[in-house]
Amino acid sequence: MSAPAGPKVPALQGPQTLEEVMSQALVMEREAVERYTEFADALEMHNNDEVAKLFRTMAGYEAKHAEQIMAHMGWTKDPLPPTQLMHWPGLDAGPETVSIDEVHYLMQPWHALQLALAAEKRAQAFFAVLAKMAVSEPIRKAALELQAEEAEHVALVQAWIAKVPPPDENWANDPDPPRYTE
Repeated sequence: MSAPAGPKVPALQGPQTLEEVMSQALVMEREAVERYTEFADALEMHNNDEVAKLFRTMAGYEAKHAEQIMAHMGWTKDPLPPTQLMHWPGLDAGPETVSIDEVHYLMQPWHALQLALAAEKRAQAFFAVLAKMAVSEPIRKAALELQAEEAEHVALVQAWIAKVPPPDENWANDPDPPRYTE
């Protein structure tokens, strides 16, 4: 007996308008700002101020990118998200959003930058896919421009990584680990 067929997943369809592609990009930037801010708050709570500051800087870059999208489109308030938000396979959020499971309270700047690099690379790849799925030249051009911006972010993070020493092998050892009480 064969297993019952699961629900049919609709085929992924690319944005149909320039507004949809830019709204998708804006949603991704807003998600990234929110997540990096959450990380910064959590790491400050654990007195990991160096990494918290790095996450705040990254949130600031993402917020600036969101402002640029708003200005480029002439939007004064966030538009409604596209009717079909596109997410990266295997993620529960946008491709530029780092999973909360990836953050450790003792992580060092090198770790944070590795997470940021992976997120920026996913965003770059995401916009490359959107460009290939484009139904018109303006949509393809916008997706390629967004891809190029993400490539710049990749290069920026790679330059930061080159300046930060990798952690030693005992980076996660905590002589006074948190104790949880009910």
